[in-house]
Amino acid sequence: MAPTVLLADIGGTTTRIARAGVDGVPFDIRLEANDSYGSIEDLLKTYLDSLGGEPPRCAALAVAGPIDGDAVRLTNRPWRFSTAALAQELSFLRLTVLNDFEAFAHGLPLLTRDDLMEVGTGRAVAGAPMLLSGPGTGLGTALILPREEGYEVLASEAGHMRLGAVTTDEARIVAHLVRDLGPVSVEHVLSGPGLVRLHRILSGEQQSSHAIIKAALDGQRQEKESCHIFLRLLGRVLGDLALAFDAKGGIYVGGGIGRAMAPLFAESPFRAAFEEHPPYLDRLSLMPIHVVTHATPGLIGIGEIGRRLLVDI
Repeated sequence: MAPTVLLADIGGTTTRIARAGVDGVPFDIRLEANDSYGSIEDLLKTYLDSLGGEPPRCAALAVAGPIDGDAVRLTNRPWRFSTAALAQELSFLRLTVLNDFEAFAHGLPLLTRDDLMEVGTGRAVAGAPMLLSGPGTGLGTALILPREEGYEVLASEAGHMRLGAVTTDEARIVAHLVRDLGPVSVEHVLSGPGLVRLHRILSGEQQSSHAIIKAALDGQRQEKESCHIFLRLLGRVLGDLALAFDAKGGIYVGGGIGRAMAPLFAESPFRAAFEEHPPYLDRLSLMPIHVVTHATPGLIGIGEIGRRLLVDI
């Protein structure tokens, strides 16, 4: 049997896990609820034990948190591990760990038009930086810098920037959050848990993010209003980041919440809030924005990393 690599896109709530061969294309894909496992080691071992034939020789993991060395810790889940110890425990010849949105960014060049939904208009400038950001359990962000040969990806923890208010309703939202949480970060609102907080402040109702989005898609007024305010804030923050990095190569909205809300973008204030950064409205209006609608883009990206591992062994 040809050698394979284990792939895992490990988020705060869900892990997408698969194998790939030398082409990097994921197969044997499974979605696992992280709450069903006590640790990353348990999750990966359960998957490996279920496989037949020769086990994967190496592994590539995308993890929702910063990668600063051998010790890895998820930001929004109390999981941590040593890269070296994990490789030894699971008998991998090589193990590579990346930030989840850094891995996602490696998959962007492999996506097709069918995997993207355009929001507004714009025209990408060849060779210019591209911004990837999106809400899931947190707000992931990465920057793609084209080079003469290929590209470079920079991971970011932009979801932990402070969130400010521009309108009176936003000031009320931030004031509520300050009372509950103290200093308010961007992902305190722009995430799945953040949408739940936002909707509770606006309506007094406690619902899951999935239920809020489903009701909004069904045309329920209150839930649709909550999603539109969420998208307005997302548009403004992505406009901030687009200016910070001069992302004329395009902006890509990822994350499970971003994908679920895709049908709501067109009628929402998202694009207007993205562009409304005087005196640079015209500059931002030229930047194209796409929502990534592919179901497992993180696996596509980590599959590309895994492919390189197999080539090198």
